[in-house]
Amino acid sequence: MRSFSAHSIAAPRASAGVRRRSSLRLPASWSVDKLGAWLLALLWVAPLLYAGWTAFREPSAAFSLTLTSGWTFGNIARAWEQAPWLIYMRNTMLLVASILVGQFVLCTLAAYAFARFEFRGKGLLFSLVLLQLFILPEVLIVENYAMVSRLGWSDTIWGMGVPYMASAFGVFLLRQAFKQVPRELEDAARIEGCSRLGVLWRVYIPLARPVYLAYALVSVSTHWNNFLWPLVVSSSLDARPLTVGLSLFGAPESGVSISLISAATLLTTLPLLVGFLIFQRQFMQAFLHSGLR
Repeated sequence: MRSFSAHSIAAPRASAGVRRRSSLRLPASWSVDKLGAWLLALLWVAPLLYAGWTAFREPSAAFSLTLTSGWTFGNIARAWEQAPWLIYMRNTMLLVASILVGQFVLCTLAAYAFARFEFRGKGLLFSLVLLQLFILPEVLIVENYAMVSRLGWSDTIWGMGVPYMASAFGVFLLRQAFKQVPRELEDAARIEGCSRLGVLWRVYIPLARPVYLAYALVSVSTHWNNFLWPLVVSSSLDARPLTVGLSLFGAPESGVSISLISAATLLTTLPLLVGFLIFQRQFMQAFLHSGLR
């Protein structure tokens, strides 16, 4: 009996030791993950931090690390006066809004057809749509420019936005969301007398709102920062977005200092930063519910 009791006492001690050692290992792995995440976040935000630092420094002190002198708030005012930023921002907002509305309409209809309709060649057509994901937009610049010129849309916001309205990524993302909707809900709506478009509007779209919000974030941030295609299409102030205006503002021949360029960079990124700070919680919930990683 004594040997049995000693063994029974030793076993819990051994298991407790194993649990203690495993519990000591977990925080170490967690600390490494957190350290790596903080390092990646710091590398990602470093250019923005540097722009914020130099935007409020005098040109002679832009590369100085002294905290007691060299500060100024005049760079923002001077940068604002030297370029028509309000016109650039209006053009960018119109461009982003037109692309987003067009993507919502076209991608919703295409995704609904691929998710719930059966027709000949469905798999082949969907494969052709997905092939767009493997083609860089820069490859199609010459062909897109020729088509936009033939339609008479060069140097217009509409001409800048039309080539991006049919998005393969949007079709794929919404198709996956629509396929997760139970067919019983569609059948119930059809029994109540809804048409195909009525079912789409009253059943599928409301259930896919987190996916729409997540996709809107990706689309807005992508086309807000798009540079090459707007540079090719736009040639006047009435169609020039923020990215092209910022490149002209910071051109070497203009002789603008790094402090003014940093101040202008903050002006162009301020709307996105404010929107993210205001809707940060909704953004995170949208990405989590949509499954977008």
